[in-house]
Amino acid sequence: MPRLSEVIAALDALWPPSRAEQWDAVGTVCGDPDAEVGRVLFAVDPVQEIADEAVDLGADLIVTHHPLYLRGTTTVEAGTFKGRVVHTLIKNDIALHVAHTNADTADPGVSDALAGALDLRITGPLVPDPSDPDGRRGLGRICELDRPETLREFAARCAAWLPPTAQGIRVAGDPDAMIRRVAVSGGSGDSLFAEVRAAGVDAFVTADLRHHPVSEAREQSPLALVDAAHWATEWPWCEQAAAQLDAISERHGWGLRTHVSRTVTDPWTVHAPSVPSPSTSGAPN
Repeated sequence: MPRLSEVIAALDALWPPSRAEQWDAVGTVCGDPDAEVGRVLFAVDPVQEIADEAVDLGADLIVTHHPLYLRGTTTVEAGTFKGRVVHTLIKNDIALHVAHTNADTADPGVSDALAGALDLRITGPLVPDPSDPDGRRGLGRICELDRPETLREFAARCAAWLPPTAQGIRVAGDPDAMIRRVAVSGGSGDSLFAEVRAAGVDAFVTADLRHHPVSEAREQSPLALVDAAHWATEWPWCEQAAAQLDAISERHGWGLRTHVSRTVTDPWTVHAPSVPSPSTSGAPN
């Protein structure tokens, strides 16, 4: 079996830490570089449920997309929920490695996996990485459908093919509008509206869309917006990342066993659709 340091070197080659945003916290959180690695668990969030799943699985390494300590800390005391995660991992000899914004802009990256989950044909990055001479890396992806669909049909595609969450799919736009070209960006994407409009696409699939940016975007253009749960837009990356590590393991003869967590760690747990009731009969429809 490979040592942790060897596996981390392979992961850093896929998602170089130098390409992460300056504010980000990527890399190895805990783990002995000389420890052997046989099982690797991929997940979106480094929460206690995932740590417990890794213990039950007998995993030696967890690879997550979201950082554990994004804003730093002064304690890993087990009375805090993040400290308890660290204690669980160290007690069970489990390493934790994070690939966040360096995985967002990679080739392939988080948005490639999102486009693949929706069966979209990628034509290029939404925001190209100027340091990439091939023009393949960057934030988000511009895609095309094999055949045009109405926004209603496209929203149904997103609802059916992305992992189910309590939020489901929210849509802003004319449900009968035809969708041919689509921009996608895994995770929070309403900071990219200017680039999306410049790309001339018909729809934008992302997460965490807020009222005022959406209202302003809809006033400025007929762009359709498809808002999925943050976790759901990034979970497909876990399968893609596991397949990438599988290929490296096979090439080196490591015999690694990779697993993708199916645990839904999206924080929203219940969705109650709006329905008319006598108590709200005077409210605006």
